[in-house]
This record gives sequence, C-alpha cells and structure tokens, in this order.
Amino acid sequence: MTLRASLKPRKCRQCKAIFTPARSMQAVCSPACAAEHAKKLAAQKAARANRAERKSIRAALEKAKTRGTHLKEAQVAVNAYVRLRDANKPCISCDRPATWGGQWHASHYRAVGSNPGWRFNLWNISKSCSICNAWKSGNLTEYRPRLIAKIGLERVEMLERESPVRKYDIEYLKRLKRIFRDKTKRLRKLQDRGMWKESNVPRATGLPDALLPVYEEWDV
Repeated sequence: MTLRASLKPRKCRQCKAIFTPARSMQAVCSPACAAEHAKKLAAQKAARANRAERKSIRAALEKAKTRGTHLKEAQVAVNAYVRLRDANKPCISCDRPATWGGQWHASHYRAVGSNPGWRFNLWNISKSCSICNAWKSGNLTEYRPRLIAKIGLERVEMLERESPVRKYDIEYLKRLKRIFRDKTKRLRKLQDRGMWKESNVPRATGLPDALLPVYEEWDV
C-alpha cells in the first residue's frame, strides 16, 4: 500500500474542496491554492504584528499618562454615567424636559474647583441642560430645591459642609474609570431592553473598602 493510498481525504484549507493529499502535511489541494493560502497566512501574520504594535503603543501611552490626565478621564466616565442615569429626567436646575434637543451636561452642585472632595460623589452630580450649567453657572438657586426633592435635605446639607480633603491616586482613578464605564455599558443595555426604570439599577461591584472615600456612593 502506497503512502498516498493510506492518507485519508481532507478539506483544502483554501478552497474547501475535498482532496486526497500526496503528503501527510499537505494542507491544500493544488499549487494555485498553495499560493493563495500563503498570501492569506502572510496577511494574518502582518495583522497580528499590527495588533501587537498597537497594543504596545496603547500601553506606552497609558504608562505616560499623568495623574491629571487620569483625573479628567475619570470625570468623563462618571459624567457619562450620570447623563445616562438621568436620561429620562428633566434638567435639575430648570425642569427643561428630557425631550429637549440641546446639549446635556453633568452638573456639580458643589463646584469641583472649590470642593474637590465631592468631585465624584453621585449625590453631587445631576443631569443639567447646557444653558443652566454653562451660561448660568449651574443655576444653583433653582438647583438646590430640586436636589433636595431628589436626594433629601440631609444629603444636600452634607454636601454643603466643607468637602473632605482627598488626593485620588492613579490606581484609584483607573479603577474608578473601569467601574463607571462598566456601569454605563450595563445601564445602556438595560435601557435598550426596556428593563430600566429611572434609577432602579442593580449595584455594580464597587471599589474595595480600603479605597472608598467617606460618603461616596456608587449605586445611585
């Protein structure tokens, strides 16, 4: 019995036709398929190299980020979650309806510059129209009574006290970004499936207790 006769028919990796190989390691049925398959393998190798290069560049850029950059990115992630959380609610400062076609912001009741300790506290951030947030400095006179109705007087008075002194380190900020990006994705899926009602959102895995600042709430 010859070697060819002992080899079983197999599927060509290029054209998918069934053929009987002449050699045990033969993967394609013809020289034409061999040439095309070689091009395919070369393209796959180049794609893997490109992915590895892009991954290396991303890692280098991530490593080069300063604490300030991580702080800004963390705020962007939290603000995106707040806008989605409050998507069906009116502006916190003027009751402009959710159907308004303008730009929506995430407005801090206590300003970040003077109260950095409340920067990421979800009680301190609500969806606001760009007119109130950008042109009326938050329109705080109207913001306060609506915030009391939303979270209660006790929490508002807590925010009005001097903010805690905090210095968020890079590891904390990176974790916070991951948590809020995950919360935003999960909330968007719930909305798309019609399973979300106002703020009835399941709690996500939060930061370790050792990293949680006092009074921070991640399930609002």
